Amino acid sequence: MTDLTQRLAGRIALVTGGAGGQGAAHTERLAREGARVYCADVNATAGRETEERLRGLGLDVRFLVLDVSSLANWEEVAARIDAAEGRLDILVNNAGILADVHDAVNTTEAAWQRTIDINQKSIFLSYRTMIPLLRKSAHASVVNTSSIFGLVGASGYISYMASKGAVTLMTKSGAVTYAPEGIRVNSIHPGYIDTQMMRDEFAGLGEGVEEAVLATIPMGRFAGPEEIAPTVAFLASDDASYISGAEVLIDGALLAGR
Repeated sequence: MTDLTQRLAGRIALVTGGAGGQGAAHTERLAREGARVYCADVNATAGRETEERLRGLGLDVRFLVLDVSSLANWEEVAARIDAAEGRLDILVNNAGILADVHDAVNTTEAAWQRTIDINQKSIFLSYRTMIPLLRKSAHASVVNTSSIFGLVGASGYISYMASKGAVTLMTKSGAVTYAPEGIRVNSIHPGYIDTQMMRDEFAGLGEGVEEAVLATIPMGRFAGPEEIAPTVAFLASDDASYISGAEVLIDGALLAGR
């Protein structure tokens, strides 16, 4: 990777779901731009491996265990960051799942609730516990990961779309609510990103799905997680100082033709 500016030098960041996929890419990018990054994930083994790998590159990354559906876990993480740093500058709500591709008739209440708890409730819990720390920052920025399917519909996926649509509007609520205190809140809306989550989704849907999805993307390819992370870093930085409440599409022009 080419040398990056240090526009996030001295900033304190928290990335949820940071152990792999997009979260690991966001953690690395923020750290390369100078931030001290708390990488949080429910998967302790993967989280510690990511911490070790990135610290081996000379990056200031520290792993914390976090179940984003648990208020008690969020409170513990907030207390640890407060004790160590006294503030939080950047919150990246990246943790999420896509484990239920069914419609309302064919899904289960348990599958619905798990998706809502991880994808949607986590945003509420992050605001509840982290806003007090963000208030102590002179550069507070929140980046919430929604989806293209937080903006448009598709067949099935009712719990996922419900959760990501909520993230989109919870972002706007946060932007309006906390703007007077200098806290910016934006959402990113990735399309099809080549992560294990996407591969698992395609495997569950059957043969031919990957080719069919590729045919809908004008750029003709999937993105890598490292192509999403620069947008997160931009929104976290002072380069985006007057951007709040925005929906940033990162989808290879997929929705532009809909």
